[in-house]
Parts: sequence; structure tokens; C-alpha cells
Amino acid sequence: MMKFVAFERTKQGTGASRRLRNTGRTPGIVFGGSTDAAQIELDHNALWHALKKEAFHASILEMELAGATQQVLLRDVQYHPFKQLVLHVDFQRVDAKTRLHKKVPLHFVNADTSPAVKTDKCLVNHVMTEIEIECLATALPEFITVDLANATKNTSVHVKDLVMPEGIKVVTHGRPNQTVVSVVEPEPEVIAAPVVVEDKKKGKGKK
Repeated sequence: MMKFVAFERTKQGTGASRRLRNTGRTPGIVFGGSTDAAQIELDHNALWHALKKEAFHASILEMELAGATQQVLLRDVQYHPFKQLVLHVDFQRVDAKTRLHKKVPLHFVNADTSPAVKTDKCLVNHVMTEIEIECLATALPEFITVDLANATKNTSVHVKDLVMPEGIKVVTHGRPNQTVVSVVEPEPEVIAAPVVVEDKKKGKGKK
């Protein structure tokens, strides 16, 4: 479980947030559970590097705040439109009873050894890269594995075909047949015929 440190934030408002960012801190909020929402701040550089890790977005985190540790889930991140700057972050407190709706990444494995790729040289297109699930916070997976070992040419993998871990339910929004992966044959390579350039000097005799 990834851990990070947050600090209590007393000053609020646009001006206070701007001054906070100028000192290398990022404002945020943590909400949920049986306690009130709390205004927090985090070290920007540490947060920036943490946000590059997939697990920080899709797993339960341990947040240390005011000497106490609580389990939270990243809910929202606001980035500056063109600067490498995090403007604000939202975290949700969770416990064993918290039921979540969350998008998690898909990890595709064994495509290279499948009949589609190894034998038929097909192309595997990842139509979806993440999927929305419902589960208890304690059962939240960092990712869902899509095993393509048996993939064959001109076939597709749909949401309903995915094998979910115990306690995980896919949120389909009424569309269980959404395509996750499509396997297509490569287009035949077209080799252009060589262009013959006639030698104009050929056949010309001496005057």
C-alpha cells in the first residue's frame, strides 16, 4: 500500500491557494467517512512523482495527517493547462464497509504468444484501456488482467468475457457487449512496381 504525508491547511481561498503553490505546496481536500471534510496541503514534488505511478490512481492509499494514518482513495486531480503543476487534489476516506465505483486500468498479457499474433501475425487493438468496477474498498484491485493467450484472428474480447476477481462487479451502464480488444489481420503489403525510365540517348547515332 502506497503511503504519503499530508498537512493540515488553515488558510483557504484563491489567494491563499496561490501563495501555497508558490511555496511548493499543493492544496487539497479529504472527505467521506464519519468526520467532516478537511483542508490539506501536500509537497508538490512528492505528489507529482506519485501521480506518475498507476497504483496511486487505482488503489487504496495510506495518508498520514496530524500524526494519524487513514486510508484514502484519490478521487480527482486538477492540473495546470500547460505548466507541470498540480493545482488541487481530492481524496476520499474509505474503510472496510465503503463500497466504491472506480475506473481501474486494464493490463493485457500473453498477446505475443497467442495464435493470432504468433501464427497469423495479426494486430491486437486495445479498444479500452480502463474499466469501471464496483466493489468494497478492501477488494479494490490495482488493475484487471486481460489474458489474450487464446486470441485468434478476426475475434474480439468483450466486457462480458472478462474474468473478474471475487467480489468485483463490472459497471456496464447497460452495455455488456462493449469491445475491449479486437484482433485484425494485417493489411497485405503493397509493393509498387518499379518505374522504368526510358533512356532517351539510347538508339541515337552519331550525326
